[in-house]
Amino acid sequence: MMGTAQSRPASGEPEKLSEHYIEADVSLVERTLRSLKHGDAFAVMDGYGDVGSAPGTPEGLFFRDTRYLSRFELRFEGKRPLLLSSVIQNDNAALSVDLTNPDIRCQESDGIPRDLVSIERTKFLWKDACYERIGLRNFAEHTVSFRIDLLFDADFRDLFEVRGLDRMRRGEVAAKVLQPDQVEHTYVGLDGARRRTVISFEPAPEQLQPQRATLRVTMPPHGQSSVIVRIAFEEGAPNHVCDFVTAFRDKRRENRKFTRGLATVEGSNDLFNELMCRSTSDLYMLCTETSAGLYPYAGIPWYSTVFGRDGIITAMQTLWADPAIARGVLGYLAATQATSYDPTMDAQPGKIMHERRQGEMARTGEVPFRRYYGTVDATPLFIMLAGLYEERTGDMDFIRSIWPAIKAALAWCDGEGDRDKDGFVEYFRETEHGLANQGWKDSHDSIFHADGSPAQGPIALCEVQGYVYAAKLHAARLAESLGETGWATALRSSAEALRQCFEATFWLEDKGTYALALDAGKRPCAVKTSNAGHALFTGIAAPDRALRTAQTLLSQDGFSGWGVRTLARGEPRFNPMSYHNGSIWPHDNSLIALGFSQYGLKEEAAAVFSAIFDASLHQEQRRLPELYCGFLRRRRRGPVGYPVACSPQAWAAASPFALLEACLGLRILARERMVVLQNPVLPAFLDEVILRDIQVSGEVLDLCIRRAPSGVSVTAPRRTGDIRLTVTS
Repeated sequence: MMGTAQSRPASGEPEKLSEHYIEADVSLVERTLRSLKHGDAFAVMDGYGDVGSAPGTPEGLFFRDTRYLSRFELRFEGKRPLLLSSVIQNDNAALSVDLTNPDIRCQESDGIPRDLVSIERTKFLWKDACYERIGLRNFAEHTVSFRIDLLFDADFRDLFEVRGLDRMRRGEVAAKVLQPDQVEHTYVGLDGARRRTVISFEPAPEQLQPQRATLRVTMPPHGQSSVIVRIAFEEGAPNHVCDFVTAFRDKRRENRKFTRGLATVEGSNDLFNELMCRSTSDLYMLCTETSAGLYPYAGIPWYSTVFGRDGIITAMQTLWADPAIARGVLGYLAATQATSYDPTMDAQPGKIMHERRQGEMARTGEVPFRRYYGTVDATPLFIMLAGLYEERTGDMDFIRSIWPAIKAALAWCDGEGDRDKDGFVEYFRETEHGLANQGWKDSHDSIFHADGSPAQGPIALCEVQGYVYAAKLHAARLAESLGETGWATALRSSAEALRQCFEATFWLEDKGTYALALDAGKRPCAVKTSNAGHALFTGIAAPDRALRTAQTLLSQDGFSGWGVRTLARGEPRFNPMSYHNGSIWPHDNSLIALGFSQYGLKEEAAAVFSAIFDASLHQEQRRLPELYCGFLRRRRRGPVGYPVACSPQAWAAASPFALLEACLGLRILARERMVVLQNPVLPAFLDEVILRDIQVSGEVLDLCIRRAPSGVSVTAPRRTGDIRLTVTS
């Protein structure tokens, strides 16, 4: 993910910004935006349901990384209607907007005073098209006549253009009226692809022009009328849209199908329940059905596509609740794993993909992300997820199907991932147009030394060594199950050697934490960052050092009150408004909490959960954003928003599931048909939580965890089959 503020290295000179930096003329938190998504299409609208009413925003209807509609505005007698309410429905199926007419010629005989005509807009996406119903109702005691104008345009900008990249050349745009009820906008790009936006109206407008539709409406007292608009996105083959009612019905059916295997959560706190409902809806809205199964696209508006790291971590966070997401992610990434060397894509055999883009600029090579492998952590994380998935499901048949990909990923870790053979996995970009930093903190200024100077690659990140350690232990267990016992022993030995080398090299005794990274000269980046928390998440940290790391992370410099900062206050480059150098990311905090839990630090995990929960109370619709600023928590004030944060974001939406797992110490062992709660605690805002429909090896378990005088009590109100429940302290 990219989007950072400019910083200064030790020399005092401003660093050159990444060419993939997200320019911000308008803050995304400046006004209410509404987002919808289905498949490869997503929409960003204002509260009115309009698109393009304000310049410089990412509003639009996008399909495969191209903006197919850059303007769509509704006018009542030439004026903008008055907004009454605007809400995304609870399941994210549709946007519902209630409007009314403004005052129109009130001093004239044919005038219409405000609040006489109700305007209800319902918008949703389904199968590469946007559907809208504009419902009109006359509450006057007399007949009213008025004009509705719909203003529209399609600029076919690539998403990277919308983000701020300039282009020397573009393709050809055209627009024409096809039929009395249909308009076509086309774009022939530099990649040779022909893209079309086809807008259809029902009933046919009185006047139809390439950028405007005008409808005359006359309604008797208490009369009703409606207008249906269908906007189809086409690239190549025509898109045959269906009627509004059928599409809306099928959309809701798909929503129910996606969540069929999900365990649900209900707590004693209604605000917590709102958070879980919103997170669930956001998570499954971001999921796209691929040939391998569900894949959670990273976030709207900048990252609505496949990201390897994001998909894997989202799957880990939700694994206990719905392992189908993990299966879809593993299957897709195994199928797209690199099989050859290609420096233009930072690809090497065995490497797991970082990012896939389908827009014009990716296809022409103006950006390298058509299929880009410039990530150092997705490959070991892929192996980790495979092991965790098998532990959760016992699905060895699926593991056998991706076993060659797992072995290739392990070979990359020991081969191209460790070119200098020092035992650590490092990154160094092969293309100057790729990402300079290739961990999850991939902004240009995020990896540096204690004097603020940037680290020079190849770079070995703290958390990546933990991922490799855990990956080898998981792979060893899988290898043993597949009869490869000799290799399993070798993997465990390699993991232990890495652990010892990691402790000897990365630990910073004077700072009570692990170094952010090692540079090309093996010098530690001796700064206090949240990356060290991932060492706990993976289990590579020694127990005594894990405790000290937790204390450092939760110190006043590391913990703002709204969560653990990416970079501790007082460190060079600390900036609470930056992308990676002092901000707070919910997903980062959830992995840190899981790490705390692994070392028995349950109260610390609960403190992190409480901070993230409190932050959610200040977010519209309880939607956790990608990140927010790391300013110190103050009384009677909420967290400070980040100007270009994605919202919704998959791993932010999945964070409450992982935070709850951390507090409960929840572990599901499918082979043993066992559910384990290791020293469960409840965060301060919950007295009770009920988990329903936890599926284990074809059986179902419900759990009730309730606060008690001596801790918590655990009961199983429903249990089918022979599932065992174990609670340890």
